[in-house]
Amino acid sequence: MTEEAHDELLRLRGSIDNLDAALVHLLAERFKCTEQVGRLKARAGFPPADPSREAVQIERLRRLSDDAGLDPEFAEKILNVIIAEVIRNHRQFVED
Repeated sequence: MTEEAHDELLRLRGSIDNLDAALVHLLAERFKCTEQVGRLKARAGFPPADPSREAVQIERLRRLSDDAGLDPEFAEKILNVIIAEVIRNHRQFVED
């Protein structure tokens, strides 16, 4: 590997590291919001899951992904993981 290629690799990896950090912080902020939603739903007696909202969000994310050049199938998988964790947290609020 040339020195130029090595330097470019380090630069790209630095960008990836920064993006990973941003993703973690964005997820943390998202979960702070969903925690408030979960507590509100538990107090109001609403169910932890909202399938119609989830379907709308998945379709919205698929459109955004497609517009951004990201595979919508991949984006949906990621959102499904996030939704499952949110529902798990919301169920815990009901139990508490």
